Amino acid sequence: SEGFQRWLDFSQKIPELPVGGILKGGCVRDLSDAERAAYDAPYPDESYKEGARQFPTLVPVTPEHASVAENRAAWAVLEKFEKPFVTAFSDADPITKGGEAVFQARVPGAKGQGHVMLKGGHFLQEDCPEDIAALIHRVAPR
Repeated sequence: SEGFQRWLDFSQKIPELPVGGILKGGCVRDLSDAERAAYDAPYPDESYKEGARQFPTLVPVTPEHASVAENRAAWAVLEKFEKPFVTAFSDADPITKGGEAVFQARVPGAKGQGHVMLKGGHFLQEDCPEDIAALIHRVAPR
């Protein structure tokens, strides 16, 4: 998506990766200074952020990408997956917007399930943790 391409470009070009700021920007609610600092805490300096910086490059966005074969193999499995498969996507994430439709169309187990659209941005664990927990308890009861 255009949103993902912007994120990929940003992650590779910005000299200092502002992890706490990125989390704040990907949430609908405002993270406190303490919360942003907690996301920054594992990274004493830029050298510790290389994994976070390279993570977006692992997404196969072109047919030539190194992990296309693994992704095609995963889809081959998912397209035969008949156990219940519930999608839970965000209503305000430009990166994953519309992604639920792909899973609902291609995964047999998704048919007839109670799919949900959660209120929040990219980092739903920050925007609606209670809703995520409730969904998990609904679809995977003890």
